This record gives sequence, structure tokens and C-alpha cells, in this order.
Amino acid sequence: MKKKLPVLLAFATAILFTFLFHWKGIGINLLLLEWPIFAWLFFSGEFKFKGLTATTSGVAFLATGLGTVLTHSLFSYVLHFISVFIFTGVLTYPAFKSLMSAIGAAFMNLFESQIRFFTELNQREFKARKVFNLIWRSRIFTIPMLVIAVFILIYGLANPVFGELVSNIRNNIGQGWTSVFQDFDGTIVFTFLLGLYFSNLIYLRVRSEGVVQADTEAVDQLLRQRKRRTLQFSPNSLKNELRAGIFLLIILNALLLTLNIIDVNGVWFNFQWNGFTLKHFVHEGTYLLILSILISGALVLYFFRGNLNFYANNKLLKYLSYAWIAQNAILTLSVAMRNFYYISHFSLAYKRIGVIIFLLLTFYGLWTVFRKVSKQRSGFYILRMNTLTVFIVLSLASLVNWDSVIARYNFRHADQAFLHLEYLAGLSDKALPYLDKPLPELLKIDEIQRVKFPAEQIYMSANDYFDLIQYRKQAFKTHWESKSWLAWNLPEYLAYRAF
Repeated sequence: MKKKLPVLLAFATAILFTFLFHWKGIGINLLLLEWPIFAWLFFSGEFKFKGLTATTSGVAFLATGLGTVLTHSLFSYVLHFISVFIFTGVLTYPAFKSLMSAIGAAFMNLFESQIRFFTELNQREFKARKVFNLIWRSRIFTIPMLVIAVFILIYGLANPVFGELVSNIRNNIGQGWTSVFQDFDGTIVFTFLLGLYFSNLIYLRVRSEGVVQADTEAVDQLLRQRKRRTLQFSPNSLKNELRAGIFLLIILNALLLTLNIIDVNGVWFNFQWNGFTLKHFVHEGTYLLILSILISGALVLYFFRGNLNFYANNKLLKYLSYAWIAQNAILTLSVAMRNFYYISHFSLAYKRIGVIIFLLLTFYGLWTVFRKVSKQRSGFYILRMNTLTVFIVLSLASLVNWDSVIARYNFRHADQAFLHLEYLAGLSDKALPYLDKPLPELLKIDEIQRVKFPAEQIYMSANDYFDLIQYRKQAFKTHWESKSWLAWNLPEYLAYRAF
């Protein structure tokens, strides 16, 4: 019975999945499926909150799942499904040190778990083995049937009478098939198979020994490797590499120092908005930041990848690396200032919030690069810590109802910043209570906007916005009332109650 249990659990979960999701929206049914699974894994001892990676994965699995019901946004669902994916990898080997290893194991499990399912199903314990054996043996008839079909097609095209006879037979078979299966919903099979595929990832998971070995052997701390002198090895190679690194970082620091002086003077202290959109002003800085951080990280990782970390005369290279990292931090602050001006004059939007999150992650990334140089950490340390931090920050961000935050902030600052009504009208239904404004208030805002932003008159008018929101309100009420209780979610429920 113990050998049968994983397969039986997979089938039972697939049936539950079909009941919860077939022709249903997505909402609280996600929790009704996943939390019992998690409870079984926890109380059966197959998952424990032990170790940083396993604990982070388990908490993220639960928190982002709850977030889908609390925020009901595309972002929350994407982050949750990523969390579920990583969680399946952690289940194969809970002692993983890195989330990247768990991701690699999860990719392998996507296929190997399905193979294991059919292997388990074909064991003697299952009576279905005879059925599968019969299907497998019937493969010898496949080619003859294809040949017969080709000749029927040829004869039907060559002889109209024979063709009409074949057509009549085909139509009769089609009508009979339709009459038998006219009330059968084929999508229920697809839903069941999808649920079965997901269930196999959990209950019939397969550990990837190669990924486990790579993760086990990886270390955070660099170790000095003694190299024997050979004809190809020059005793001066480290010294030459050190000189190249010093020369390169001196030039790069000088270039970045020039750029930072210009930015600090023009952005930090003497910025004056002259009415332009600031879009290019922010985006050019963001793209530059991304490129600069990638290059700086790659350079530091290259020069401090091996024995140069232990070279006695590497202090100047280290100090130049610290200066390079610090200047990238200043560049990050400059982009933050640009984004602050953008928000001050043009309110909140998804990308501007994304820039804030990216800048926070950038600061942390620079700190880990500094730690890598100062504490002789490995590239694995950089990858492990940054992957973990990105995952945690994005998971926390998925718990926020950003549409409502944007709607409330932008209307609250409509007398100071540009109010893009067309953008706001495209926010999700859960933000409707904050988007629904009386027409007199909208007309008053429109008057203020025309004075402050005369060049932006091509956008949606207050009257058009009001009509669109009223239409959306009615459509939302109808849609919510027709929903199954399994698709219930908190923000849309609150929006419905508000109306």
C-alpha cells in the first residue's frame, strides 16, 4: 500500500483540482487545493522548515498563495507560481544551499516526475498495467492503419463513386460520435490531466543527483589553489593580471567619477523641471545603471575569481574596486532621484514602482559584491545571496495591492502631479472604488490639469473617464455576481461591497 500511496495521492489531488478549477475562475480555490497538500507534506515529515532555502521556499509558498487571494493581481499569481515551482525543487532535496540549485532541480523534476508516474503505474500492484501493455502492444497496427488510410484517400480522389461512399461512411461515423458525446465536456479531461501533471511534481518527485552534488560541493568562501609551475604557467601571470586590473579600474573610476559629478550637480542639487515628460530623463539613467552594474559586477568577479584574492600586493586593486562599487552606489542614488522627480510630476505607475524595487535590489547587490572582495567570497555566494534576496523582495511585493495604491496616490496628488486618466481607467476592477469619482470632482481636477499641463490635452477627458468608469462598475457587478464562490478573492469582494 505504501508503494501505491504517491500514485493514489496524485489521482486524488487531480480529481480535487478538476472539481475546484473546471470552468471556475481562480480565487480561493487555489488555497483550498494547495494548503491541504502543504499540510500533508508538513505533518507527514516530507517537508520541514529547516535551513534557509527550505524555510524561505515554504514561507513564500504559503505567503504568495495567500497574496493571490488578498491582492488578486497578475503579479501575485506569477510570483506564486514561481514560488510553487521552486518549492517542488526544494521538495526533491530540502538541504539545498541555493535557490538556483532548487530551480535547476525543479526543471529536471518537470519531466522525470512524469516518467516516474508511468513507471509506477506499470508496476504489478496496479491492475491498469494490463491496459497499458495492451496499448503498447497495439502499436504494431499503427503503420498498417496509416497505409490503409492513405490508400482510401487515393482511391476516393480517383473514383467519385468510391469517394462518395467513403464520405457517407465518415459522416455516419461522425454523427454517431457526436450523438454519443454531445453532452461530454472535453475540457474536463484537460483539466484533470493538468491537475495530474501538477500532482506528479509533488508526490512523484525525482531528485536530480547531479544538481544535488553541484550544490553540495559549492562553497561561499574562496580557497587558495596552489598551481604547479609548467611551461604554460608564468610566475608573473598574477602580477600582470593585477596590473591590468589596476589600469582598467583607474580609467573606469575616472570616467564614472566625471559622470557622477555631472549627475550630482545637475540632478541632486540644481534640477529644474521645464515641462518635459521626464520619461527619457529617467529611462536613460535606468538603462545606464543596469549596464554599469552588470559590467562592474562582472569585472570584480573576474579579477577576484581566484588566487588574486590572496596575492600580497592586491590592496590597491581592492581599494579601486571599493571605489568602483561606491561610485555605482552613487549612480544608483542618482537614478533614484530621477525616479523621485518623475513620480513627483507624473504620479505613480507600475514601471516607476518597479524602478524603486530594482534600486533596492541594486544596493543589496553592490553590498554583496563588496563582501565578495573584502571577505574573499566565491561567485556562488554572490549568486546564492542575490537570488534569495530577489525572491524574498518580489514575494513581499506581490502581497501589495498596487492598483489601489496607484489609484489612491494619483488622485490624492492630482493638484500637484499630472493625472493620466486613460492609464488609471485601465487599472483592474479591485481599484474601482478608488477610481470612481463624482463628475464635478473630475471636472475640477481637469481644470487644474489644464493649467499645470497644457501640453497634455490629447489625453482622455473627464467626461469620457466618468462614463467609462460607470460602465466598468456595472460590468464588474454583473461579473462578480455570476462568479462561483470558489473564485472568491478579497479585493474584488471589498470593491463589490463598496458599491
